[in-house]
Amino acid sequence: MKKLLGLLFVAIVGGFAALATYKAFEKPVEAQQIIQNQPVHYVSSPSIEGSNLDFTLAAERTVNAVVHVKTESKVNPVFSNPWMDFFGYESGPQIQKGSGSGVIVESNGFIVTNNHVIEGASSITVSLNNNKTYTAEVIGADPATDIALLKIEENNLPSVSYGNSDALQIGEWVLAVGNPFDLTSTVTAGIVSAKARNINLLRQDANRDIFPIESFIQTDAAVNPGNSGGALVNTNGELVGINTAIASKTGSYAGYSFAVPASIVRKVAEDLKSYGMVQRAFIGVQISDVNQALADEIGLKDVRGVYVSGVVEDGAASEAGIEKGDVIIQVGDRKVDNVPQLQEAVGRYRPGDKVDVNVLRDNRIKNFTMVLKNQQGNTDIIERSDESTTMLGGELVSIPVETSRSLGIHGGVQVKTLSEGALLDAGIKPGFIILKLDGQKIYDAPSLNALLKEKTGGVLIEGIYPNGKRAYYGLGL
Repeated sequence: MKKLLGLLFVAIVGGFAALATYKAFEKPVEAQQIIQNQPVHYVSSPSIEGSNLDFTLAAERTVNAVVHVKTESKVNPVFSNPWMDFFGYESGPQIQKGSGSGVIVESNGFIVTNNHVIEGASSITVSLNNNKTYTAEVIGADPATDIALLKIEENNLPSVSYGNSDALQIGEWVLAVGNPFDLTSTVTAGIVSAKARNINLLRQDANRDIFPIESFIQTDAAVNPGNSGGALVNTNGELVGINTAIASKTGSYAGYSFAVPASIVRKVAEDLKSYGMVQRAFIGVQISDVNQALADEIGLKDVRGVYVSGVVEDGAASEAGIEKGDVIIQVGDRKVDNVPQLQEAVGRYRPGDKVDVNVLRDNRIKNFTMVLKNQQGNTDIIERSDESTTMLGGELVSIPVETSRSLGIHGGVQVKTLSEGALLDAGIKPGFIILKLDGQKIYDAPSLNALLKEKTGGVLIEGIYPNGKRAYYGLGL
């Protein structure tokens, strides 16, 4: 009995000790919460009272125009099942699911998202903030800027208007709005940390006509996986960027988020809508950033601009009079201090556009008027062949001159991107060059279209990959 009473006494004393400890730590937690809830005054910006800082209007104008994007892709299994193979069963393609965010930019259903969100998808579903769902069509995609344009069949949708990303200032407040988990839109806030960032995220692939343009807006707004394709808006609720990437060792938010500027997004989206592909303008130069060592070497007074280390013969720059050794400091009304800024400035134009370019030559400013060209070296606008894309399920483009030379081929068309259709079902990969259809030579997209119109049932496609590997595929039409 004494033992029982002793244990009871110890338990009571322990209970009072635990309660006392809890009470001792309770007050500092409450004090900390009070400090966090006190209004903050931003002395570095006297025109904005911290207590008057309000993001509700921007959020209200944006959340209903940000959507959730769900994708399904057919993926061939990396490893086969030996037991299934033993009994003569072939394992078919597996379904891989993905998701991201998107932004309605036109009330009739046009949605901007990232290319990497929808790349390779066989089906795309869009969920609005009111939980309505739609099947989306890919109007076009651009791996060079990681922007894609989708379309759903609906009208009178809430949309976000484009803002002026050029006017963004370092330290300015912005909101990141995404719909990452199909749980309706979420909003986070931060500031613009830097502009014209090149983080080597997008990879060049000349064989697929991919020449990356990276001039990201860097912010410290919390962006996590699933927010890709969501909106970056200013305090007026205007679209200033599309959230694309985060810099993180863990894969989660770590204070560095990157967005494609609205100046690029708008131009790419308009091109995809009008032509089915981006009209890329080239000035025909080899370039590099100007640093102190280079400035000393060439006798440049100020460390600024983009150094021209070479010019392409018959290119836009050489025809305008720009020479090796010049330093480009302005394109149109846009000053450029580094390569990303120059890429962003040129990326707003189309082949055939005239633009004034200022350069430093012998430390004196000279002005040139340049007529921009496409990759083929002329000023033509190139439209995607919608017929072949619809019939085969892929975007077909002309073959780069250097690829034709290296492979020793003439004519043919290259598969740039794939969507659901005959090409994907046959196992064809992006980059494949179609040279023959049922033994008949293919010279270009129109000749392929003409042959496709005459065919029914199965056809044999012959071609070659950029690495020189020849391949043959049977297609069902």
